[in-house]
Amino acid sequence: MTTSTRLSTERALHVGGSLMALAGVAFIGYAVIFFVRNFSGAFLELGIGQAEAGATREQVEAFSPELYEYISHLHLAVAGFIAAAGLATAALSWYGVRRGLPWAYATAVATPVLGLAVALPAHYPYDLDTLGHLGLVYLATAVFVVGAGIALPAFLRTRS
Repeated sequence: MTTSTRLSTERALHVGGSLMALAGVAFIGYAVIFFVRNFSGAFLELGIGQAEAGATREQVEAFSPELYEYISHLHLAVAGFIAAAGLATAALSWYGVRRGLPWAYATAVATPVLGLAVALPAHYPYDLDTLGHLGLVYLATAVFVVGAGIALPAFLRTRS
């Protein structure tokens, strides 16, 4: 490997891994919003209103306090798992991808891909795919994909 190729590889790993880590931190931020909204008067997720849910927080609580508590617990659980996936993605990207560790790259990519592959399709059949709801996720995902795309050639170069 020539000096310029080595520097190019190191730069790609640094920039790509940094963008991937930034996206992981953005996922954590989204989880914090999710968590906070559960305890605010909003109750419903970011970008989801009465038009999408068919009822307000007060109507759900009046209909069934148990259902209200169940939905609340789901919001908290989802927030926790989004934050955990974001933390894993950020740490793997910052400490592993930037150092050129292929297993860290594979795991950092697989973590959000698995979460998004399960979560995103569930939004579309029920018209829950509003830009207000998924816009921040789309933005973080775009940053992540750009970072992963920048880092990937560096991993492919080291294999050949």
